[in-house]
Amino acid sequence: MPVDMSVSRLLVDWYDAHARTLPWRTPPGARERPDPYRVWLSEIMLQQTTVAAVGPYFAKFTARWPTVRDLAAADEAELMAAWAGLGYYARARNLIACARDVARLGGFPATEEGLRALPGVGAYTAAAVAAIAFGERAVVVDANVERVVSRLFAIHEPLPASRPRIRACTDTITPDARAGDFAQAMMDLGATICTPRTPRCDACPLTTACAAFAQGDPAAYPVKPTKKARPHRKGIAYWLESEGAVLLVRRPDKGMLGGMRALPGGDWGDPPEAAPPVSARWRHVGTVAHVFTHFALSLDVMAAELPGRPAEGEWWPVDAIEAAGLPTLYARAAALGRASSEMLAL
Repeated sequence: MPVDMSVSRLLVDWYDAHARTLPWRTPPGARERPDPYRVWLSEIMLQQTTVAAVGPYFAKFTARWPTVRDLAAADEAELMAAWAGLGYYARARNLIACARDVARLGGFPATEEGLRALPGVGAYTAAAVAAIAFGERAVVVDANVERVVSRLFAIHEPLPASRPRIRACTDTITPDARAGDFAQAMMDLGATICTPRTPRCDACPLTTACAAFAQGDPAAYPVKPTKKARPHRKGIAYWLESEGAVLLVRRPDKGMLGGMRALPGGDWGDPPEAAPPVSARWRHVGTVAHVFTHFALSLDVMAAELPGRPAEGEWWPVDAIEAAGLPTLYARAAALGRASSEMLAL
């Protein structure tokens, strides 16, 4: 069977029977239109993050801020703390900026073009919200769709250069009707059947249309360039404890982990530049290894105690450090500092 619009019919029929049940999703065939707020929120959270990781955060956010107006009125520091651990923190800063724009507009724009003008809404997110929430025909391409389409059309050009052709091919099979269900079907197929390794072609509804399957090696697609070595940086974090509290700082709004609470420490480099916050008897209590998108980091953790607490700075109760909303990197560093202090107290 040639690759044509019959692909969309096969895929939507498969989706009707096999759609994943997700907390932000309206089941296929439901009468009610999906809530644009829940669709948008889930798509922002799902950027470079797994469904399993997003689930608890989505539940927490929608319980605390059930509408976009509620989110628009949120305290930014509280929102950043609620986001802690989900990563890619620029998304959280854009989240509240977008919510405030939508509240001023009186609701989400119903078109891909209108959505694209919102803060933090890129081409993919605008297309996904337009298709899923508003039923607009939009070409939705995420990593799962890239993989499915690369195999369906046996696209030999490596990523990322192949992306214009992947989008053009996706356009040829995107239907006018049920575009949102088609987009979600493509995502589900890539997540559960057309997986990166050992795709389950025996369970795929599109094998008769798939050029890579016909060639006998679907896992060879999409073609990826040779990975470059990830650079390595070093840093220092200071756990300074006094009278049952630890000193925290707020990272600059711009840059990595922008706007988040953190332990004091300087720039990440080799060697790192980080002057201690006070003169004290510092001891090395461990190292945290963390991998960001573009580099790996080794963060040495230094700990010290002061008999009296300086007046300046944000001093957070050690017993409630989990409520500070530290990003994962600094939560792990704090665990080392706290454990070291507890050992000294024995």
